[in-house]
Amino acid sequence: MDFSSEFRVPRSALSRREMLHSSGTGLGVLGLAGLLADSGELVALPASNNPLAPKKPHFAPKAKHIIHLFMNGGPSQVDTFDPKPELAKQHGKKVDLKSGRKPGPLYKSPFKFSKFGQAGIEVSELFPQIGSCIDDICVIRSMHTNIPNHEPGLLLMTCGNTQAIRPSMGSWLTYGLGTENQNLPGFVVLCPGKPVVGPALWNNSFLPGVYQGCHIQNLDPKRVIDHIRNSNVTPDTQREQLDLLNQLNTIHNEKRGGDDQLDARIQSLEIAYRMQTEAQEAFDVTREPMKVRDTYGKGYFADACLAARRLVERGVRMVQVFYGSGQPWDDHSNVEKGHRTKAKDSDKAVAALLRDLKAKGLLEETLVLWGGEFGRTPTSEGANGRDHNSAGFCVWLAGGGVKGGMTYGSTDEFGFAAVDKKVHIHDLHATILHLMGIDHEKLTYRYSGRDFRLTDVHGTVVKDILK
Repeated sequence: MDFSSEFRVPRSALSRREMLHSSGTGLGVLGLAGLLADSGELVALPASNNPLAPKKPHFAPKAKHIIHLFMNGGPSQVDTFDPKPELAKQHGKKVDLKSGRKPGPLYKSPFKFSKFGQAGIEVSELFPQIGSCIDDICVIRSMHTNIPNHEPGLLLMTCGNTQAIRPSMGSWLTYGLGTENQNLPGFVVLCPGKPVVGPALWNNSFLPGVYQGCHIQNLDPKRVIDHIRNSNVTPDTQREQLDLLNQLNTIHNEKRGGDDQLDARIQSLEIAYRMQTEAQEAFDVTREPMKVRDTYGKGYFADACLAARRLVERGVRMVQVFYGSGQPWDDHSNVEKGHRTKAKDSDKAVAALLRDLKAKGLLEETLVLWGGEFGRTPTSEGANGRDHNSAGFCVWLAGGGVKGGMTYGSTDEFGFAAVDKKVHIHDLHATILHLMGIDHEKLTYRYSGRDFRLTDVHGTVVKDILK
């Protein structure tokens, strides 16, 4: 099945009069919520009119959901999951890594590495809890990307392009596969503020608006989704208003002869209305037993990891969990202090998420991705910091059809550049889509005269890491 033929941008052009007419009556789409029965349940639209209805993949998937734990800012590979004994031996020496930058002295990792799991995979002392889960994890040590700058790096990791002009991976997934729970968004982004690039990292771009990520900044049950309830009218009055608006909307849609983009807009507002009841419960981690919450720890990131499990448990297609606002892992001045603080804050939560998913039988169908937009140099910046490095870094995958207890690829003796079994971001995306049952070359969308896809014109599935 070729998604490019199933989903097409409407070709009919609008006159100025039609455009103004559609803008003026656009509020009528709110009327779809008037279909709500007294029980609070919405009468479902026919599947053909529902852009978020579950769709068949190209082939049998290994995974149904994705949780992307995004360590935005760029954690250091040589201080986390890629130990380099030679770096320690030559600490302080100046070497030319052919990076185009002024050579700096090699800087050994201030952290010890220990072997974990049946395979004896070495993991930094920063992540003892994640290390205890290593038999379920595949560490890719040969990642590389295009540019060692945050903005293009973040965009490439999330959208497959270094410029803010393409849909995000979560948008592509919900466009191609729909979502199982029609009362929640198919793509949820948990971030307590704004990363460097901001909403472009979870945008829908030229895909219909219904596929944009739903950004949740605050996990307080009372504030998780601001302004979603109408506090100015009673439920009975709101129902009367919505019934009327629904009649207007039906007339409007019939006059247009059906419109894919209008259907998508309708569906977005349907979800918003349904979320008044289900979202509050889904995002409310305080409903979990205290013993479960204690395993994750405290703070936004811990709560977001727990919320991610609750969301995929309820059928959400993709949950992206940013470690924090800005670029928190960007430790230019003191990698030891900075990485230790953030690892202490996240190690427990990430390991708890993996164990929780496994205990509930969800890890087999949920792909977990951990990593940043690039890595860091094996040379020092200042006294004990590290600069950006796009030539080689680590990410890891767990669950969702990936082999656990293994490493894949390698960087050079200092950990600067990927040299063996190199994996580009496009390859990572192609592999993720493959695990979700999608041929990355066939998940396309025609826009501005050409067929676009997440992997652009690149990408090779990394089959050696698949079960």
